[in-house]
Amino acid sequence: MPTKELFASYVRNLIFGVEDGLVSTVGLLSGIAVAGVSQSGILLTGTILIFVEAFSMAVGSFLSERSSEEYTIGNNVSSRYAFTDGVIMFFSYFISGLIPLIPYVVFDARSALLVSVILSLIALFILGIVSAKIFRTHVLHSGLRTLIVGGSP
Repeated sequence: MPTKELFASYVRNLIFGVEDGLVSTVGLLSGIAVAGVSQSGILLTGTILIFVEAFSMAVGSFLSERSSEEYTIGNNVSSRYAFTDGVIMFFSYFISGLIPLIPYVVFDARSALLVSVILSLIALFILGIVSAKIFRTHVLHSGLRTLIVGGSP
C-alpha cells in the first residue's frame, strides 16, 4: 500500500475512534446519569461500554480495511496494515472514551454530567485542531466543524 494511502488510513481510524469514543460514551453516560443510576452503576456501565465498543470498533476497522485492501490491491494482501488500523482504532476509542468517564470518578453524578459533556466538547474541538494540523487546513474551521458535527447529537 502506498505511504500516503497508508497514512490516510491510520489518521482516518484515529479520528473516527476518538470522535466515536467521545460521542458514544458521553451519550450513554448522560442518559444513565439523568435516569438516576447510581455512581457505581454509571462507572461500571461506562467501563464496559468503553471496552466492548473499543474492541468492536477495532474488529470492524480491521475487517473493513482488510476488505478494502483486498478489493483495491488483490487477494494476496498482508493483514499487517489492517491490523495496525484496528489497533489504532482500539486505542483511540478506548483512551478518548475515558474523557467523559473520568468526571464520574471525581464528582457526584449531577456535577459529573456537566463536566463530562464540557470535557467531551473541548476534546472534539481539539480533535478538529489536530486534524487540521495534520492535513495543513484551517485550524479554527476544522476545530469548529468537529465540535459542531460531533457535539450536535
